[in-house]
Amino acid sequence: VRAASGEEAQSLNSESTYQEAFDWSSVILPLRKGKLAFPKHFLLQHGTLFCAFGGANFHMDTMVDVEGSDMANNLDTEGSDMANNSKYPLIKCLDVYVIEHSLRKVNLHLLNIVHSNIRFVFPALGGLLFGYDIGATSGATISLQSPELSGTTWFNLSAVQLGLAVSGSLYGALLGSLLVFPIADYLGRRRELIIAAVLYVLGGLVTGYAPDLGVLLIGRFLYGLGIGMAMHGAPLYIAETCPSQIRGTLISLKELFIVLGILLGYFVGSFQINAVGGWRYMFGFSAPIALLMGLGMWSLPPSPRWLLLRAVQGKGSLQEFKEKAILALGKLRGRSAGDKVSEKQIEDTLVSLKSAYADQESEGNFLEVIQGPGLKAFIIGGGLVLFQQITGQPSVLYYAGSILQTAGFSAAADATRVSVVIGVFKLFMTGIAVLKVDDLGRRPLLIGGVSGIALSLLFLSAYYKFLGGYPLVAVAALLLYVGCYQISFGPISWLMVSEIFPLRTRGKGISLAVLTNFASNAIVTFAFSPLKELLGAENLFLLFAAIALVSLVFVLLVVPETKGLSLEEIESKILK
Repeated sequence: VRAASGEEAQSLNSESTYQEAFDWSSVILPLRKGKLAFPKHFLLQHGTLFCAFGGANFHMDTMVDVEGSDMANNLDTEGSDMANNSKYPLIKCLDVYVIEHSLRKVNLHLLNIVHSNIRFVFPALGGLLFGYDIGATSGATISLQSPELSGTTWFNLSAVQLGLAVSGSLYGALLGSLLVFPIADYLGRRRELIIAAVLYVLGGLVTGYAPDLGVLLIGRFLYGLGIGMAMHGAPLYIAETCPSQIRGTLISLKELFIVLGILLGYFVGSFQINAVGGWRYMFGFSAPIALLMGLGMWSLPPSPRWLLLRAVQGKGSLQEFKEKAILALGKLRGRSAGDKVSEKQIEDTLVSLKSAYADQESEGNFLEVIQGPGLKAFIIGGGLVLFQQITGQPSVLYYAGSILQTAGFSAAADATRVSVVIGVFKLFMTGIAVLKVDDLGRRPLLIGGVSGIALSLLFLSAYYKFLGGYPLVAVAALLLYVGCYQISFGPISWLMVSEIFPLRTRGKGISLAVLTNFASNAIVTFAFSPLKELLGAENLFLLFAAIALVSLVFVLLVVPETKGLSLEEIESKILK
């Protein structure tokens, strides 16, 4: 329910006035959690919606359960006076207007909400294409090296050549995260994702049609550039354009799409594994998905917050950028032009930006990222993505096949089926995190998940040291690791990265975090084999368990809770 002043409330004396004053989509928003802003049974019994204004609260018997609830957090009130529930003491109802509204019309507004939020699928496709590369590459390398199935005369790849083919996208992602650092705020989040989609298309097509290894490596590198830009731009765009009440869910959607992409890559690989030249189809299948991402991002408006930031930094006419921001927000929320709610939210955001950057008209530079609020944000965000990798995530997945083989999955033909099973489980656990992140908060999921990761790594170490005769211990430990990772480091790290940096340095800060992620991934990946030879599997997993315990202490002492806070509130309350 949109908050209204006393004057606005008194003016609601006709159907036409009511229609102009309300944005009904904000009433239905809580249905995304399976609940209404008002008790569902009351709607079904009476076919009405109750709207409270100012400091009003319900006092009717059927509505008493609203008292003491976090109703404000369930409504799309970002930028309104009602967003902060603490401003209004829960008192007897002063002004309650009962407005007849058919359930049929309510359902139409629910469809409008779905239509508004489904647009965030397009930036999330950047994560799906990253995950798809991980899943498809596992099958493509088998096909590429087969004398019968590769369909090439250069199938006999050396270990170095195969390593370059597999990790070529990783090198591209590293360079992409470096390139985007100085140009992120100039390009804007939307254009960055469009460029990422173009690179994805080029990379997929060049790799799929590669006549020799050199061209294949070029294609893998181009695809990696797309990964680096997409993993930077997607969380930024979603964080800056979605309502704060569902920001955690929508940003975590990117991690869900990464896992979905891995699963899709496994499926495509399983279907094409016996086809001659199947690796071409595995790599090339990404191109039409990337085209859909590019067209979808082309249809979306720029980030309203980015437009206002450019205005505050003196990059153009303040009024022009403000009007563009209002239109962009209205389009993202499915509202009509000239909508008063969008204007109010843009005004509030602009006031916050002017207050924060009144004496700072230039763009944030590198030094600002590593000092003051920027440094605090980087310690939190960069620390999370670092621990995400050095707790052994790439290595545990590397060992997954051999671990499951000890439990009876011994045939080589079962490898793709086992991968699909793991992918389905990862997808299921990520779905739980997506659904619960805005209810439980970031810290509880991180603390519980990282604790489970440490325990699972201890079990894996014990399995290789003492419990080799009990393969179910290894299977249980593997599933515990995957499940705990997908409800903690998997989605929450990127969520925190996208929302913790100050707006002034957000583009550069996130690019540094992305660089930290891919660099630590590369280090863990390339150090795994020599460490395994030096320490043995049991001691390697014990080392990872010790690092996981350190990361748990880091979460307990350093990582704040950001649930329900707007990006401006995070900057003013946590980073100051």
